[in-house]
Amino acid sequence: MRRATLWPDHLLPDDRVPPPWPGREVRLDDRVTYVRDTPATAAGAQPALYVHGLGGSSQNWTDLAGLLADRLDGQAIDLPGFGRSEPGPRYTIPAFADLVVRWIEHSGRGPVHLFGNSLGGAVAVQVAGLRPDLVRTLTLISPALPFLDFRRSLQGRMLPVLAIPRGERLVARHLTQLAPEVMAQQVLEACVADLSRICDQRRAEALEEIRVRYEAEHYAAAYVRTFRGLVASFLRAYLPGPGSLWRLAAAVRAPTLVVGGRQDRLVDVRVAPQTARVIPDSRLMMLHGVGHVAQLEVPRLVARAVVGLLAETEDAVGRSDLAG
Repeated sequence: MRRATLWPDHLLPDDRVPPPWPGREVRLDDRVTYVRDTPATAAGAQPALYVHGLGGSSQNWTDLAGLLADRLDGQAIDLPGFGRSEPGPRYTIPAFADLVVRWIEHSGRGPVHLFGNSLGGAVAVQVAGLRPDLVRTLTLISPALPFLDFRRSLQGRMLPVLAIPRGERLVARHLTQLAPEVMAQQVLEACVADLSRICDQRRAEALEEIRVRYEAEHYAAAYVRTFRGLVASFLRAYLPGPGSLWRLAAAVRAPTLVVGGRQDRLVDVRVAPQTARVIPDSRLMMLHGVGHVAQLEVPRLVARAVVGLLAETEDAVGRSDLAG
């Protein structure tokens, strides 16, 4: 593990606030998967795939994907049951990882630079650990890898719901009792340390995402079942046998960037450094005053670290070619 290298800020594209990138419905395994494309702005850009967190969507990557578009030809997917994708049969880390693998293979763009935030980080680790042929580099932002002290997460309040049969009904009832504006504000407060960094356009988009959730009858079930699957993966990680996310992390061979926010309220802040220690070829960037979604809160800083990773990787490939 070493510290992340930051690309010079003035070499990044100028600041702007792009709208959500255009999306499309793709039929994959007889279900609709929603995909947003961030087209490359320069020749020679390499393929990238972005995977959101629990309760998030492909829109979470709008700013970061735009800042990287001169180097990466980006796609962001909505996982089954989230955003504008149809619900799926299973809501587990392996099931989501299988979908990501299927999408990379279906799109014919692999290997990709793979990005994951929170739940998406756990999914990305599973993909990189089991299918190294599909991953060029790995970027993990507040990855939801296993930890057992749920007092360190606001999500700990959800644990009793998992013990209740059909707990999704309670969640659905709770959603209907809150105005979308209130729910959007609560989501932002949970995920972002400094709300002044979130512009009016992103706030409006967050509200629209909440409205989409309210209209989707499957959303509450998808959320609860995904959270149950995530907790199950946490418990398995500390038991003997295959399937441990920590063992999979140790098997990752792709050059990796791990980003953590020191004011993360959803994932134990000790997880990001532990992830970087476990993954062999890793770089770590811990951000003061930043919460759970650094790619939304400080996208320019994250982009600098990503380009630093890409530059290191390109240099390493060049040295290998010369040696050969």
